[in-house]
Amino acid sequence: MTKYAGMLAVWMVLSGGNAFTAESHWNQYRGSNGDGKSTARNLPAEFSETQNVRWKVAIAGQGWSSPVVWENEIWLTAGNTERQELRALCVDLESGEIVKDIKVFDMVPRQVVEAYKHDSPHLNSPATPTPVVEEEYLFVHFGSQGIACLDRKTGDKIWERRDLRVYQPVRQGSSPIVDDKNLYVAYDGTDQQFFVALDKRTGETRWQTDRNVDTDWAATLRARGFEPKASGGKPNDNKKAFATATLIEVEGKRQLIAPAAEATIAYDPENGNEIWRVLHPGGFNVAARPLFAEGLVYVFTSGLTGHLLAVRPDGRGDVTSSHIAWSTTRGTPHIPSPVIVDSLLYLVTDKGGIARCLDARTGQEVWKKRLGGNHWASPVCVDGNLYFANKRGAVDVLVASSDIPPFLARNKLRASFIASPAIAGEALILRSTTHLYCLVNGYTRTAEQVAHDVYPPADRVGKSRKSVAAGKPATAPTRRLSRLGARLKQLVAAGKLTEEEARGLYQLAVEVAASK
Repeated sequence: MTKYAGMLAVWMVLSGGNAFTAESHWNQYRGSNGDGKSTARNLPAEFSETQNVRWKVAIAGQGWSSPVVWENEIWLTAGNTERQELRALCVDLESGEIVKDIKVFDMVPRQVVEAYKHDSPHLNSPATPTPVVEEEYLFVHFGSQGIACLDRKTGDKIWERRDLRVYQPVRQGSSPIVDDKNLYVAYDGTDQQFFVALDKRTGETRWQTDRNVDTDWAATLRARGFEPKASGGKPNDNKKAFATATLIEVEGKRQLIAPAAEATIAYDPENGNEIWRVLHPGGFNVAARPLFAEGLVYVFTSGLTGHLLAVRPDGRGDVTSSHIAWSTTRGTPHIPSPVIVDSLLYLVTDKGGIARCLDARTGQEVWKKRLGGNHWASPVCVDGNLYFANKRGAVDVLVASSDIPPFLARNKLRASFIASPAIAGEALILRSTTHLYCLVNGYTRTAEQVAHDVYPPADRVGKSRKSVAAGKPATAPTRRLSRLGARLKQLVAAGKLTEEEARGLYQLAVEVAASK
């Protein structure tokens, strides 16, 4: 700890304050309101592997769930495909110590549809849905592997459900949300698509409703210049989605906004009755969480078409032709959720990292700026600053403004960010694919501490590739990986694989090589 950090700690004790607990309940995906905004102040804008790092801890296993915070606890989930386990972890906010490591489930065999020839679980993690934490409970969701409620203080399992199952070729990603009575979560696979509300205290089903989305997929393909194939190896691929729902209130009545594949549906959270729906043909694989501001519901899709729709939520039935205030398909975010501040909608494209600012009331573009990199993590806005983290470890900070903002900071960490950030008082919590960071002004890690960072086996394989470049003899695994990489590039060039599928296969091979 630096001298400055020590003085800060002394001041906190003397004043009876705690810099970590000013806002301690970032308790669900994208924060307490699910919108990526925080009222916290004094977060670091600049940081590195040494600067403004309170602590950094390795997280075992694989998981893309975003961290959530309750008081002095950070919770996240992880899976271990070798041990076939799914776990919930609690990290002490001040020290970085892992104080609970709870095995929630042993994995069961994934449900597979034989006609789907491109089953690709390696393109996702076994623990992608973000948990929800409250005073008494922790709710963890692992898709079709199961959902459970744990006692937050003891870690004991209160209830579990393992009977809710669908086939998702790339695993599931929808996070649960809760209110005072229920837990709500989507199951949108290629074989079944439904939404369910569970009693949060018992796990019993309150209601379950089928999505009943029936669109003309062949017509949608032809409209985009594609000829439908009788057997493309991905039956009902346009039925799957990964989005998290949002609860809103309209004219004194609550609505549950629940994106599905090719449609977004508003339900009555009390009984599951449908209030309205808006169709977005070609917009499946929905990942971004909807937002509610300016009297509009903002919906973001992926798949064949990246729609951005601003919908008036006072309609009934199919409102596609009557209640869309504005829409666009240009430069939309297919994966990261945007953030709205002072009537301005800030987004970043998942590919290429183009940040855009739109007038949330009209959809008119205010400015755009290239950040670079691929962005799966959703941005957050804290104290007037926007934080964008990408898959190459870059974290760019811009001022939320109607003017084209300069970079307030361009940070680089030895990391890959897929999970979205969390905020805890004056701490910025970042989960990479290997570590959890707590970033706070005034702390410094030494070069010795950085040198002792522990990385998973895949990173060691990466080092072996560097040793080849330095003139050391290549090992057999390295040669095999090199040949595989060349072959995957050929398959991508021939249109047999997408770049994302190729990267997933290569990473899987790296992990297998490292485990031997």
